[in-house]
Amino acid sequence: MPVRMFPALFVLLWATGFIGARYAMPYIEPFTFLTARFLIAAVILFVLLLPAGIRWPRPRVALHAAIAGCLIHGVYLGCVFWAIRDGMPAGMSALVVGLQPLITASIAVPFLGERLGPRHWAGLVAGFAGVAIVLSPEIGSAAGVNAATIAACVLAVVGISTGTVWQKRFVEAADLKAVIMIQYLAAASFVGLLSAAFENHRIVLSGELAFALGWLVLVLSIAAVLLLMWLIREGAVSRVSSLFYLVPAVTALMAWTLFGEKLTALQLAGMALTAAGVALATRPQPAALPAR
Repeated sequence: MPVRMFPALFVLLWATGFIGARYAMPYIEPFTFLTARFLIAAVILFVLLLPAGIRWPRPRVALHAAIAGCLIHGVYLGCVFWAIRDGMPAGMSALVVGLQPLITASIAVPFLGERLGPRHWAGLVAGFAGVAIVLSPEIGSAAGVNAATIAACVLAVVGISTGTVWQKRFVEAADLKAVIMIQYLAAASFVGLLSAAFENHRIVLSGELAFALGWLVLVLSIAAVLLLMWLIREGAVSRVSSLFYLVPAVTALMAWTLFGEKLTALQLAGMALTAAGVALATRPQPAALPAR
């Protein structure tokens, strides 16, 4: 697959995470599920990648990788899954992801020294407006939207935004394979403590749960996250994060296909606005002409 297709592939894979959460949460508690997911993903990665050799980072870098992992995986996914389990619709949680580029960009400017021109800010704002239009029919009509689930989603987006910048700032030069395994082990420890403190560990075995766990481990925790780490390394954080604007629209399309949820003409227009905003925000700046 051409490298230029990687961003589109990432958006497609990442959007399936909300569908997987919807399938799994009726049968298992969120922190218990995520603990199993992270541990299984770490073991699979270790077995698959050990023959190729793994360059383990220095202890200081490993600590930074663990912090980024707790933020990107533990805080973000833990809060999103908890909110969905507590009644927040998957579409509403996807809307929170639409806030991530603005928060990440605002963090990246002072901490990474990245510069955003007017075109990039205009693209980010347009993308946010498109996300709001796509998901506006769900606002006010969902029983699970309350102060607790909204706070969880806000904490989730702050977690992944901070973790993305932390990853770029402190872990950029390390071996991605080792970094992701460290992140999963750290995140598993984090959500495992939450599971021990707050959950009853009741599990209802079902085909939906098995499918969701397999899909989220193999496709999300391994394929999509490896792709995300590569995109963070190869591109400016603010431009990579703007890809998240496309996730709610893709999620809405998947929900329409799988669950028969309807899309209005206004929502389709919002998807088009979102795509235009992402294209505007992620397009490279033109090279400056040499001085004469």
